[in-house]
Amino acid sequence: MNLLGGKLGLALGAAMMLMSCASIGPPQPPSLELPSPPSDLRAARKGDEVTLTWTAPTRTTDRKTARSLGRTRICRGLDPVLQQCGSPVGEAAAANAKIKSGVREVQSTYVDTLPEQLEREHPLEFATYAIEVPNASGRSAGLSNQARVLLAPTLPPPRDFEPQVTAQGVVLSWTGEPRSPDPQRSYVYRVYRRPENSQQGILVGELPVTGETKITLADRNIEWEQTYYYRANVTTVAAPPGSPEVRVEGDDTREVKVLAHDIFPPGVPTGLQAVSSGPGQQRFIDLIWEPVADVDLAGYNVYRREQGTAPVKINAELIRVPAYRDASVAAGTTYAYSVSSVDTRGNQSTSSDEASESVP
Repeated sequence: MNLLGGKLGLALGAAMMLMSCASIGPPQPPSLELPSPPSDLRAARKGDEVTLTWTAPTRTTDRKTARSLGRTRICRGLDPVLQQCGSPVGEAAAANAKIKSGVREVQSTYVDTLPEQLEREHPLEFATYAIEVPNASGRSAGLSNQARVLLAPTLPPPRDFEPQVTAQGVVLSWTGEPRSPDPQRSYVYRVYRRPENSQQGILVGELPVTGETKITLADRNIEWEQTYYYRANVTTVAAPPGSPEVRVEGDDTREVKVLAHDIFPPGVPTGLQAVSSGPGQQRFIDLIWEPVADVDLAGYNVYRREQGTAPVKINAELIRVPAYRDASVAAGTTYAYSVSSVDTRGNQSTSSDEASESVP
């Protein structure tokens, strides 16, 4: 019995060991910890500088957390598609500290300066950019998506860029550069405006670079009593073979600050006529004139004088329509009238030409 029991115990033990081994399965290969290549690389050019932005990888190719990243390699070449990085044109710092702090998406940036010789020798070609994010050991899973920028040279910003506040808005002026016609590319001036409480520039307008040296552009879409900042650049316009037209902005002028303070009166009323009431009626003189078209017009003032006296304003409040009845007149008296216009900020025009009328 003891022998039989011992054999049964050995058999059961062996069976349990086999069952236990079967549940573990084959051993898994160790993680290579290769960061997943970024897929949202973007490139924006301004003058000679190309700003690259991307989201730093937080996962590896085998879907594990990226624990340690190396310095990002910046790749640039002339081929439409880069197969490998080759010699990087720069490196960006690793985003490890931000990733470890729990930030889900870490935005990274690198600014590359294009060599002048590269622009000059390949003005109608594109530079292709990609990045390579290695692990701490220097190994990577390959290149990111790729972005391209035109290599056409850009021009310096306009000289003597100055604003002037006028009744029609802010007029920007600058000194243009004489340019010979270029069959490969053309240039336009671009002017931007931004409100004081914003960082977003709004394109005010464009003008072609024609060789004229005195250039002006009027910005009429302003709000009075607001502060604005203006800047301008020369933008290169080129159409590379097989590609649509591409525009590359050059460097900006310094920003100039403008307070759009309205000290400009509205237009002077014209066409003033004076007509007295007929005999037997209540005495009055009716005035009519052409309306002033200023959008900020608030109303009109009416002035009256008798012979040998100075004009006196006879309305207590602004007149909203281009007509007025003066009922405070005396028989046998001749009156001379004039009208001025007033805007919403209290600026008043000069007086109109006089119109005279006698009361029977």
